[in-house]
Amino acid sequence: MNKCHIIGRMTKDPEVRCTQGGTAVATFTLAVDRRVAKDKPKEADFIPCVVWGKMADGVVKNYCHKGKQVAVEGRIQVRSYDAKDGTKRYVTEVVVNELELLSKSEGGNKQGGGNYPTDDEIPF
Repeated sequence: MNKCHIIGRMTKDPEVRCTQGGTAVATFTLAVDRRVAKDKPKEADFIPCVVWGKMADGVVKNYCHKGKQVAVEGRIQVRSYDAKDGTKRYVTEVVVNELELLSKSEGGNKQGGGNYPTDDEIPF
């Protein structure tokens, strides 16, 4: 089974673009804190993430930005490509299936695509 859950903060604004076929794809990196002893400095891992389709063009594009805390669920993917200098490069990334915004200041919670109101915008 290839499934992971990660909570972290976006290190910079997501990059959203479209493939030649018109499918939206968003890429970003999450800074994820590691547990360390109290007397040691904090450590973090930087995890590249990829989001496809409506979630990329809607939720990620409109609600995600540098510093935003999010939870993602997805699968780990390893791919390779040939760099311009002729060397083979390997990339390990999370292909996101679900994304949840954790900061209360913007957007709703569980995001599967579409526009979601904030808690202040709900009339009840």
